Amino acid sequence: MRHFRPVAIAALLAASAACSAPSSNAAAGEAAAQPSDAIAAAVAAPTRTAANLPRDAYRHPAETLAFFGVTGRDTVVELWPGGGWYTEILAPLARAGGGTLYAAAPWERGLNKIKEWQGAHPDVYGAVRLAEFPATGAGPKVPDGSADVVLTFRNVHNWRFGGADKTADAFKQIYAMLKPGGVLGVVEHRLPEEMDSAREEKSGYMKRSSIVAFAEAAGFRLAGESDINANPKDTHDYEKGVWTLPPTLTEGEKDKDKYLAIGESDRMTLKFVKPAS
Repeated sequence: MRHFRPVAIAALLAASAACSAPSSNAAAGEAAAQPSDAIAAAVAAPTRTAANLPRDAYRHPAETLAFFGVTGRDTVVELWPGGGWYTEILAPLARAGGGTLYAAAPWERGLNKIKEWQGAHPDVYGAVRLAEFPATGAGPKVPDGSADVVLTFRNVHNWRFGGADKTADAFKQIYAMLKPGGVLGVVEHRLPEEMDSAREEKSGYMKRSSIVAFAEAAGFRLAGESDINANPKDTHDYEKGVWTLPPTLTEGEKDKDKYLAIGESDRMTLKFVKPAS
């Protein structure tokens, strides 16, 4: 994968900030945090892939990581990093701050991209620790009680496809890997509460109430939520699910301009805490 210093990064960040994003709404009276200089530097890292930069306008990485309270000193677990969109930000953040980053996914295919980067760019990704999640014993797991923050971006629906029991087990494993007082940050495609819950099984969208129920059943407390990643243009009702929208555009050229005008999906941003006692 090619890495290079982005051109006019300030302009890209300005465009991201200018994108419509409703203000943060913290459930426990928590004020929206401003991104630290360290987070801003990681978002502007010269090693990020060029094609990923325009998506900042929909994913608001600086504001999202600030909302979850992530610092470069933390032990952070990124679950199911996929193509590594967030890993490109989290790895430089941990490297600069002296923290630890785990990438945890099904062993080993879910970590292929990260392993590829470790070979090609050991200076950036060599320190990323690889772990199996959900843990089955096929690979190393994140040690219990070791993580300050666990992050999952648009993944809970994937666990839900495996059934409610597997989703519940995933949240229990996350709870175990966190230190008391540790944070679970969830960004997920939002299914409006009034829509049929059966859509969770195939559309890629999840109801807020469902995610809160899974988290609370595992022992978490909802500490805050934000509309940073909301998109009011999303109608949530596509025949082929959330993948109809960019970046996947499952319909191909059919109504492509329409879906590009909508943009990426409407997403909830939920912050959970493992009680300290």
